[in-house]
Amino acid sequence: MTLTSPGPTLGVVGGGQLGRMLAEAAAPLGVEVVVSDPTPDAPAALVARDQVVGDFDDAETVRELAERADYLTFEIELADPDLLEEVAAETDTPVHPDPETLRIIEDKLVQKRRLADAGVPVPDFCEVDSADELREALDDLGYPAMLKARKGGYDGRGNVPVESPDDVDEAFAEIVDAAQGGSPEDPSGVAMVEEMVDFKRELAVMGCLGSERWGDGGEPERDTFPVTETIHREEILRETRSPPEADEDVRERAREVALDVLDVMEGRGVYGIELFQTSDGEILLNEIAPRPHNSGHWTIEGCHTSQFEQHVRAVTGRPLGDTGRRAPTVSTNILGDVDDRQGATLSGEDAIFEAPRAHLHWYGKEEVYPLRKMGHIALVGRTDAAVDDLLADVREVRDGLTFEQ
Repeated sequence: MTLTSPGPTLGVVGGGQLGRMLAEAAAPLGVEVVVSDPTPDAPAALVARDQVVGDFDDAETVRELAERADYLTFEIELADPDLLEEVAAETDTPVHPDPETLRIIEDKLVQKRRLADAGVPVPDFCEVDSADELREALDDLGYPAMLKARKGGYDGRGNVPVESPDDVDEAFAEIVDAAQGGSPEDPSGVAMVEEMVDFKRELAVMGCLGSERWGDGGEPERDTFPVTETIHREEILRETRSPPEADEDVRERAREVALDVLDVMEGRGVYGIELFQTSDGEILLNEIAPRPHNSGHWTIEGCHTSQFEQHVRAVTGRPLGDTGRRAPTVSTNILGDVDDRQGATLSGEDAIFEAPRAHLHWYGKEEVYPLRKMGHIALVGRTDAAVDDLLADVREVRDGLTFEQ
């Protein structure tokens, strides 16, 4: 593989913070990035070569992106797999991960069924098309349980806990409102319910699928980043810690499950694999993202190769990079702490720059609203650092930040 200037162009459907960080990682590799996004001057536009303005599923937008790119990928599951497949064939532009993988993952029920059929351990689940079906399913699964939108939910939007029979009607109405597709008049096909897992902690593994050219025996090159512990509140990721508190045998089991997940996926790229460690030490799959993921942001400073560089390497057919952890690393999200939508002005950021080994990632979003992800802070320790101490330090810095005016 040779390097040229200008180099190959990677087209990314989606211009949010993931597209922004993909563009930042691509530049040193000699790869230029063009993104598409419906929001003019999207967060990625500042660092990408260019932005095509248009909806994620708009045919003209995606076709223009493909015509300008040597490779296609996506940073959001709202991309249309049928459209990606059609445009890739028309323009002879390879798209990774494969649109078939997006079809599997974009619908959480389809995702769970496919993984369960492959022997990947998952919580008990059931399709529900009405409040009455939900009530009947919970007679078997028991209370509490988690009601999920099959498509379109993220950052807690689309997950509703059902604590008792009295919550069923309201929970189902809420999930229909949050889900992609469906309506109160016809709610079929929008929801699934899952047992509430008694977990000890939540873990994540960033799985990597590369080219057959670099794998063994004609198989795709495979790897995983170190297992990470993820800390959520209100269904929103707040912090990550690597290494996790989990024992080594639990980490190894989590890695094994992640590799089993990769066996089901098609197409090159990085996959965010979210897991539960149950109270008795078992590992269950929670969800998969066919792209870099918030739980892997710590790898930018914490690993020899970041998840974003790895995704660019994989999609463009380069060998995968070293996924080893440099040192204990934690991260925390900077979330909107306001009551109403307003212009985004952060105060207290001097503390980030004053903190040794702290790294700010600002996403460039012009507006802030409650719990919106506006950026993150990574804190890298020395090789013998205690992760609990690192978490305490990064929380102190984060808690001094505010968007309140």
